[in-house]
Amino acid sequence: MELIGVISVISGLFILIGLSEPLAARLRLPYSVILAGMGILVGAGASYMLSTDLTDVLNPVAEAILGLPIHSYVFLYIFLPTLLFQVSLGLNLRRMLDDWVPILLLAVVAVIVATFTIGFALQPVSGLPLTACLLIGAIVSTTDPSAVVSIFRDIAAPQRLSRIVEGESLLNDAAAIALFGLFLTFVMAGVPDPTLGAAVGQFPFLILGGAGTGYLVARAGVMLVALVGRHRLAQVSITVAIPYLTYIVTERLLGASGVTAVVVSGLTMNLLGPGRLSPVTWTYLREVWDLLAHWAGSLIFVLAALLIPRFLSGMDLTDLGLVLVVVAAAVVARALMLWVLLPLMTLLRLSPRVDPPYRLAILWGGLRGAVTLALALAVTENALVEPEVKRAVGILATGFTLFTLVFQGTTLRWMIRRIGLDRLSPIDLALSNQVIAVALQNVREDATEAARDHGLTHDIVRSEAKSFGDRLERAVREAEAGAEILDRDRITLGLVALAGRERDLILEQFNQQVISARLVDRMLSDVDRLIERTRGGRSQYRLAARRALVYNPGYRLAVMLHNRLRLSRPLAAITADRFEILVHQQFILRDLHGFISAKILRIHGKRVAELLHEVLERREEEVSRALEGLRLQYPGYAEQLERVFIRRTVLRMEEREYAALLADGLVGFEVHAKLMAELARSRARVEVRPRLDITLHKPSLVSQFPLFQNMEEQHRVKLARALVTVFAAPGKVIIRKGDVARSVYFIASGAVEVEFAGQKQRLGRGQMFGQLGLLAKRRRRAQVTAITPCTLLSLDDSRFRRLLERNPSLREAVEASQAGSPGVMRPPTLPVLPEEPAPESTDVAGAATATEADFAAATGPAEETTAEATLPRTGGAASG
Repeated sequence: MELIGVISVISGLFILIGLSEPLAARLRLPYSVILAGMGILVGAGASYMLSTDLTDVLNPVAEAILGLPIHSYVFLYIFLPTLLFQVSLGLNLRRMLDDWVPILLLAVVAVIVATFTIGFALQPVSGLPLTACLLIGAIVSTTDPSAVVSIFRDIAAPQRLSRIVEGESLLNDAAAIALFGLFLTFVMAGVPDPTLGAAVGQFPFLILGGAGTGYLVARAGVMLVALVGRHRLAQVSITVAIPYLTYIVTERLLGASGVTAVVVSGLTMNLLGPGRLSPVTWTYLREVWDLLAHWAGSLIFVLAALLIPRFLSGMDLTDLGLVLVVVAAAVVARALMLWVLLPLMTLLRLSPRVDPPYRLAILWGGLRGAVTLALALAVTENALVEPEVKRAVGILATGFTLFTLVFQGTTLRWMIRRIGLDRLSPIDLALSNQVIAVALQNVREDATEAARDHGLTHDIVRSEAKSFGDRLERAVREAEAGAEILDRDRITLGLVALAGRERDLILEQFNQQVISARLVDRMLSDVDRLIERTRGGRSQYRLAARRALVYNPGYRLAVMLHNRLRLSRPLAAITADRFEILVHQQFILRDLHGFISAKILRIHGKRVAELLHEVLERREEEVSRALEGLRLQYPGYAEQLERVFIRRTVLRMEEREYAALLADGLVGFEVHAKLMAELARSRARVEVRPRLDITLHKPSLVSQFPLFQNMEEQHRVKLARALVTVFAAPGKVIIRKGDVARSVYFIASGAVEVEFAGQKQRLGRGQMFGQLGLLAKRRRRAQVTAITPCTLLSLDDSRFRRLLERNPSLREAVEASQAGSPGVMRPPTLPVLPEEPAPESTDVAGAATATEADFAAATGPAEETTAEATLPRTGGAASG
C-alpha cells in the first residue's frame, strides 16, 4: 500500500508539473516560482488536512504526501546528476571556451566572495561558529539562471551575455557544492574556525580529482557508445548511466567533488559525442536528456518546496532578522561581482561590456531554488551536526530561497520593463514596421492567387480584400512615418540576417546528413561568432569571416608534433577537417546570393543588396583562395570530398523519395524497411571520410620549381628523395639571425618574410632562401618568419653542395642570386599579400603579429596576382 501511495502522489505531482508551465506563461512568471508555489500549497494543504477533523476522508492522501521519502540523497544522487549532465550536454562548448575567463572568474570568485561575505556578516549577529556561518554562505551561493536567461531570450539580449550567465551558473553550482562539502567537514569535526591552509589543501583535490574522474568515465562511455554502432536506444541507455556512475564513484570511492565530475563528464560527452554518433542519434539523445532534465528539475523543485513549511516551523522575529542579514550580504556580494569585477574584466578585454540595465537584471535574477534546499536538507539530516546549527541552516536557507522566489521572481519582469530592456530600439522598430509592410504585400499577392485558384465567391473575396487592404495601408503608413534607417545600419542588419541564414543552411545540411556531425558543431560556433561580431558593422563581419579561416593553436601543435616527432595523424586530421569545412562553406556561400535577391532586396533595397553581394563575393574569394592553397598541397583530395558531398545528397534525396512512396501507399512497411536498411548501409560507407595522406609527392613538387626545370629527370628524382618536408605555422621563425647555417629551404606553398639589414622582403611559392649563409660559410645574417601556413622543402648543407657540383646551371643560378642579379629564379606565380593596415591585429605564437591582410592570406598561396599589391621579386631568392 505504501508503494501504491507513493506512485499515486508522484503521478499527481506530474499533473501539477504539466499544468504549471502553461500557468507560468499565462501569469508571465518564472516557471520555478510557479513550481515552488505549487509545492508549498500542496505541503501546507496536506498538513492542514491532518490537523483538522473536517477532511478525515482525505487523511490517507495527506499522509501519503507528507510521508514521501524526501531525503537529501534523493536530491543529490537522483536529480542533481541528471540536471548537471543535461546542462553540460546542451551548452555550446566551443563558444563557451571563447569566454572561459569571465565564466570561470564569475563562477569561482563569485561563490567565494558570496560565501565569505555572508559568513562574516552572519557570525556577529547569529552567535554561530564561523564554520557554520560559512556553511550557510556556501549553501545560498548557488543560483538558478533559468528565469533571467529565459527573459534575456525574450528581449533578444546579446547571446554572449546569456551564455556567460548560463556557464557561470553551471560552474557556480560545482564550486558552491565543493565549498559546502569542505565546510560541512569542519562543522562535523567541531572545528569552529578553519585554518586557511586546511581549506586550501583540500579544495584542489575536490575539484581536480572530480574533473579527472569525470573525464575518464566519459571517455570510457564514449568508447562504449561507439561499440554498439547504430543501435540508437542502446547508445542513449549507456549515456543515462554515465552521470550516475560518475557521481557515485567520485563521491564514494575517491572522496572528491561528484558535482565537478558530472559537469566534466557532460562537457566531455558534448565535445566527443557528435563525432561518434549519427546526426539523428545525437539529436534524439539531446531530446531525451532535455525531457529527463525537465522532469528532474520540476520534481526537485516541487519536492523541495514541500519541505518549506517543515523548515519554517518555529520561526521567530530573530530568525527573520537573520534572514534579512543573509539577503543583504548576498545582494552586496553579487553587486561587487557585477559592478567591480565585471567592469574590471571588460577593461582588461576579458569580458564583453555589460550595460547597467543588464547588470541590474542579472542581480535581480539571481534566484535560489531546489539545490539550496537540497543542501540544507543534507545538513538537517546529518547526525554529526549540532541541533542549533541544523535549525539555523534550515530556516535561513529556506527563508532566503523564499525571498528570492517571492520578491525577486515575481517582480523580475516588472523590473525588466521599468529599465526598458523590453523595448525595441528606434532602428529595430523602424525595421519591424518595414518588414511587416513587405510581408503583408507578399501575403496579398499569395491570397489573390489562392482565391483565384479555389474559385471563391466574388463578394466574399472583395470584402476580405478591402479589410486586408486597410490593414496593409496602415502598415505602409507606419513604415513611412518611422525613423529613417541609414544605409550603414541597413547593411549591418542585412549582414546579420545573412549570417543567420548561413546558420540555418548549416543546420539544414546537418539534418539532411550532408554535413557530418563531426564538423557541424565547429561550423555553428564559427557562424555564431560571425553573428555576434557583425553587429559591429561591415568591417567586423569581414574581420570575423577572415579570422574563421585562420589556423587555430591546435594546428601549430600538430605541426610541431609532425616536424619534431614525425607524428602525422593530428596534422592530417586537422587538415582534413579544414578541407571538408571549406568545401561546405563554398557551397553555402553560393546559396546565400539567392537569399539576398529573394528576401533582403525587398526589405532593404537594391543598393544595400548590391553591397551585400559584393561583401559575399569577397568572402567567397577568400574561401576559394584558402581551398586552393590546400588543393596545391594535396591535389585530388578536394575532388574526393566533393564526390562524398554528392553521394550524401543523393542518399538524402533517395530517402525522401522512399518516404513519399510510403506516404502515398505505393510501397508497404516491409518494403520500406528493407529499402531503408539498404540505404543505411550505403550511408555508412559514405560516412567514412577519404584518408588524407599529408606526405607530399615531392617529385611532382620539385618539377614545378623553375630552379630545377633544367635538371635531368634522374637528378630530380634523387633530389626529391633528399628533400625533407617541413610545415611552418604562421609566426614560426624558420631562420634566426646568428644561427649556424645548416640548411637551405624551398617554398612549396605559403609565404615567408625575410628581415635583413633593417629591410623586409616577402617570398612566396617557388622561391628559395637560406642558401647564402651556406655558400659564405657564415652565421645567418637574416631572420625568416612564416607569415602564412607554409610547406617547405629543406636540404642540408652537404647535399646542397653536392647538388651544386653536379648541376653547373643550378650553381650559376644560385651564384647569380648571391651577387644580386635579378630575374634568375622567378617563380611562375606568387601569393597576393596586400600590406594595407588592419583594424585589429593578432599575435600568433608569440613570434609575429599578423595583420588583417595576413588573415586573409593565412591559408596558402593564391594563383593570381593583382595590380594592387604583389610580392617583391628580387632574383627569386633571399639571403639567409
